Amino acid sequence: MPSTAPYGTWSSELTPDLVFQAATGLTELRRDGDRLTWLELRAAEGGRQVIVQRTPDGTRTELIPDDANARSRVHEYGGGAYLVVDGTAWYCGFADQRLYRVDPGGPPRPITPAPDAPATLRYADLELTADGRWLLAVRERHEGPDATDVHNEIVAIPADGAAADGDDEVVVLVEGHDFVSSPRLSPDGTRLAYVAWEHPNMPWDDTALYVGRFSVAEGHPMLSEATIAAGGPDANESVMAPAWSPDGVLHLISDRTGWWNLYRADLIGPGPVEATELTNLAEVECDLGIPAWQFGASLYGFLDDGRIAVIATDHAVMRPSVLDPAEGTIHALPVPHTACVGLLASGSTVTFIGGSPAHPVAVVEVEVPATGQEAAASDVADEGAGAWRTLHASRELPVDPSWLSQPEVISFPTSDGMTAHALYHRPRNPQVEGPDDERPPLIVTSHGGPTAHFPPRLDLAASFWTSRGFAVVDVNYRGSTGFGRAYREALRGTWGIYDVDDCVAAAEVLAERGEVDPDRTVIRGGSASGFTTLAALTFRDVFAAGASHFGVADLGALAEETHKFESRYLDRLIGPYPEAEDVYRERSPVHHPEGLSCPVILLQGMLDRIVPPAQAEAMVEAMAAKGIPHAYVTFEDEDHGFRKAENQIEALTSELSFYAQVFGFEPADDIEPVEVVGLDG
Repeated sequence: MPSTAPYGTWSSELTPDLVFQAATGLTELRRDGDRLTWLELRAAEGGRQVIVQRTPDGTRTELIPDDANARSRVHEYGGGAYLVVDGTAWYCGFADQRLYRVDPGGPPRPITPAPDAPATLRYADLELTADGRWLLAVRERHEGPDATDVHNEIVAIPADGAAADGDDEVVVLVEGHDFVSSPRLSPDGTRLAYVAWEHPNMPWDDTALYVGRFSVAEGHPMLSEATIAAGGPDANESVMAPAWSPDGVLHLISDRTGWWNLYRADLIGPGPVEATELTNLAEVECDLGIPAWQFGASLYGFLDDGRIAVIATDHAVMRPSVLDPAEGTIHALPVPHTACVGLLASGSTVTFIGGSPAHPVAVVEVEVPATGQEAAASDVADEGAGAWRTLHASRELPVDPSWLSQPEVISFPTSDGMTAHALYHRPRNPQVEGPDDERPPLIVTSHGGPTAHFPPRLDLAASFWTSRGFAVVDVNYRGSTGFGRAYREALRGTWGIYDVDDCVAAAEVLAERGEVDPDRTVIRGGSASGFTTLAALTFRDVFAAGASHFGVADLGALAEETHKFESRYLDRLIGPYPEAEDVYRERSPVHHPEGLSCPVILLQGMLDRIVPPAQAEAMVEAMAAKGIPHAYVTFEDEDHGFRKAENQIEALTSELSFYAQVFGFEPADDIEPVEVVGLDG
């Protein structure tokens, strides 16, 4: 029988080391003939990203040497960092941001010129011409000390490296837009599709899909007659993920109905596109797209029978599915995975990267049921022959599943008569339970972005807390994706209000249900979620403590100092700056220290260019001046988000030590106490 112990003091087999040390992130699934490739983000190797290849017999090979890191810094968030064709790999090196080529059995060699200053020429979203002579890419040029003196363009680079030493030129194909992405060549090589957008839009606001004539004249590529095929200025339409079917028909994802659906684009005109007929292949109230924070996402793929594999997100649940254009329907594949981040299709097989609350993120293969034999969405087949199989898991389960949280999807009323959503994790430990007369402390977590969401997934960090006797609620506040455009845009003009309202409402509804202790409720989050955390602690009197990981404290400073990609993001979320400077100041926690009354821990990477350390330091200064108990933990070798295992472990244990000191309990873990300045006793 389980023993009884106060919540928060439970001993857990899920140690901090087990949460992070064996962790490997999997992204950017690609196919090279009969071989699969993907990127592995390895926390144990300092957050290095490695290109891994898998052959049909299961052999795994690393395509770059041990000292290489395939990671782009375009838009600072990167993505689209590599391409493999016929065994030859091209990738963006993290240290200098040059493109490198690796031929089978050979060393990496640069194929782009060395910039005047390190990392001022950056590349992402690679595409190779059919003849293998030219590599197309998004290039980002940084031309001065101003963080926004940046130019984004699509370029063609000699794939053999002739431009590395100036023997040939890098050719600019597309310029003049604030942002560009997704250069995609038609199968016959005569047309190039790409996406562009202008300030103050983000890629989930208003974007345009262009199609132009691609050709090579006198040995140099050129793009002509590029015209808008979908979307455009003031269209109130987010267009993304252009892709050509094997028979040369352009497809795209658009949210013109209020949901990111998949369209076929019939281009009219032999030369320039004179008109485009868009056909919604399945008009459904679920999202087939995701917010384009990074390049390189593979969101759909073409099957031999005319159906299309897609990722269907419904109320934040991301399922690999199959769209039937003939029927206009979408059916979930018979797999348990609820957090799919990319997929491919080949023949009658779908391969995807995904996970669930019970399954670590993995590369998974599934045979698609024949038309008419689709299972109900609730039917899930067992792993094995005839169903689905794991090709490579990001990690093994570090503990028995009885130690892992199983989230419950909840919806609840919030301000202005609206409804918000969350995933609720109850305390779970097979060896310990809490006293009958006590309710567990609650950790309220909101996601970063803020344009993002929490899908149901294996969350070892949440299980770290729940196995120690904490309850956790992950809030998909208004503004989250996976609920349609209207829910996503509900945060326009209300950032710092609706997100805070929804976190407060989640805590209150769980307290009203008798699930948690309202006097021991804390809020935590990172980046944009760190702002929500600090705003909730400053402007509301609900939480007993909080933890901000590289969080925004001064919205005006963020608008003035952040990088180009997000430099106008706040125009939509708050208002144009400096015209709305009063609103920025009104909602910035750093300017209202009088509202703070509870302890706060701040954790900050000192190389952070997105939310610079000055934000955290201003908050620390304000708390110190008012005598508010606080802890400040810094990481000299981290930027935005902690990628190194040892730093992730220190951040987690520092937070546990902080809560233990604030609530006056002794954690079961043997951890180094974090210094909490100004905490009595």
